[in-house]
Amino acid sequence: MFGLGSSELIIIAIIIFLLFGAKRLPEVGRGLGQAIKEFRKVKKEVSEESPRLTEENVSKGSQSKEGEIKGGQ
Repeated sequence: MFGLGSSELIIIAIIIFLLFGAKRLPEVGRGLGQAIKEFRKVKKEVSEESPRLTEENVSKGSQSKEGEIKGGQ
């Protein structure tokens, strides 16, 4: 996990606990979870659109080449 050992993770957890306190910690965790969920959703949408965009670019390229060939003859 990012090359962090257990001691580094414990230090990070203590710093977060001191910064936000026990009352706000659940809110911070919930917000972080929602942000990660949204990021994964956008990443999935982009990866699903990528093949379609590639196919559209290929088909547009072949259509323009056909037009050049027909126009040139």
